[in-house]
Amino acid sequence: MTFREQYDFSSLVNEKENWIIGELDKQLNQHPEICTCSECVLDMTALALNHTKPNYRVTLLGAIYAMAEDESTKIEIQKAVETAIFQVHKNPACEKQNPN
Repeated sequence: MTFREQYDFSSLVNEKENWIIGELDKQLNQHPEICTCSECVLDMTALALNHTKPNYRVTLLGAIYAMAEDESTKIEIQKAVETAIFQVHKNPACEKQNPN
């Protein structure tokens, strides 16, 4: 039995992922000129996640605690998403925006 088979990792969640996806949706709606193909959106999400402090939880109580997003966390997420959007927009990996 492998390590992954021995333990249930399905309840291990980074709450920042949900918050970043929500903020990305909000900001992309304000910038219709930005490519929203799957590749670009996933790149933006990964980049924003890599520039924020993770917030993992494994229990229901942890999920409730994680929902208590404070003002500094909101600002961190907004800035990380904004930076990620414009970095991917300047250098997209998708063929639609970068025909090389």
